[in-house]
Amino acid sequence: MRLKPTRIRELLANIAIAAVIAWVATRLAYGSFPPISTIAGASLYPVAALEAVLGFYIRARVSNSQIGADRRQLHPITVARALALAKASAQVGSLVAGVWLGFLLWIFPQRGDLRAADADYPGVLIGCGAGIALAVAALWLEHCCRAPDDPSDEPAPS
Repeated sequence: MRLKPTRIRELLANIAIAAVIAWVATRLAYGSFPPISTIAGASLYPVAALEAVLGFYIRARVSNSQIGADRRQLHPITVARALALAKASAQVGSLVAGVWLGFLLWIFPQRGDLRAADADYPGVLIGCGAGIALAVAALWLEHCCRAPDDPSDEPAPS
């Protein structure tokens, strides 16, 4: 069985489903939510940054043929683990972006009427951006973990 790249439409479906659920929950229970700080929304940015840097590192190693079992090479299992991290992070990032988007869709129209919505708005925007950043960084890392195409057994044309 071959591992397939993460599909963008699956991530968009995650965002849509999570946004609807979060919008309904926010509509029903916003008064009982604690205040949303900007730090709560920003918690995934460091993870996204680390995954992006890891993608550049792995990409450089793959392009220089430095993947292998030698001590000076990047072990293939390490690349496989990075790929598993990327696939999981893409799902988490899309779901988190969807939840924050659901909050945003309820909070944005309420901003002029509710002080709490005004106060929560920056944190919600930052959180939505963090989810998107994580998903994008995960897709980048996944792309960087791809094996180069195997050379064909046919001779090169002269």
